[in-house]
Amino acid sequence: MHVTGHCHCGAIRFEADVDPASARACHCTDCQILGGTAFTTNVVVNTGTFKLLSGAPATYIKTAESGNKRAHGFCPTCATRLYSASVNKEPTDYALRIGTLDQRADLPPKREIWCRSALPWTKDVDGAVRSGKQ
Repeated sequence: MHVTGHCHCGAIRFEADVDPASARACHCTDCQILGGTAFTTNVVVNTGTFKLLSGAPATYIKTAESGNKRAHGFCPTCATRLYSASVNKEPTDYALRIGTLDQRADLPPKREIWCRSALPWTKDVDGAVRSGKQ
C-alpha cells in the first residue's frame, strides 16, 4: 500500500510503501514516554521505499531494553514524531507513526507488542464518555 504523510506544520512530507498487516500498537514504556500517551501505533515500511519529499527531520537516538539503537525522526519545528529507523544498518528500516499518515484510517493495528507494560485502562476505553468536540 502506498502511503503519504506529513508533520503537523507541514514542513516535512514523505511517502513510502507499507504492508498493512504490519500495523501494530507498541505498549513499551519508551513509546509511552516518548509519545506522551499510552502507546504508539506504527507500520513497517517496505525496504527501500521511504522517501522524504520536503524538509529535514531532526533525530534522537534511543537505546531500547534489548540494546538495539533506533533513530527517532521528528519535525524540528512542530515536534511531530514521524518514524523510528535503524541505526548503522543498510538499507535503513523504518516504522512510520500511523497518526502522521494521510491513510491512517486504513491502517488499524493488527498486532500489539510489549503488552507486559500496557496500561491496564487501554483495554477498556469503550467505557469513556465520547463527544465530537470538547
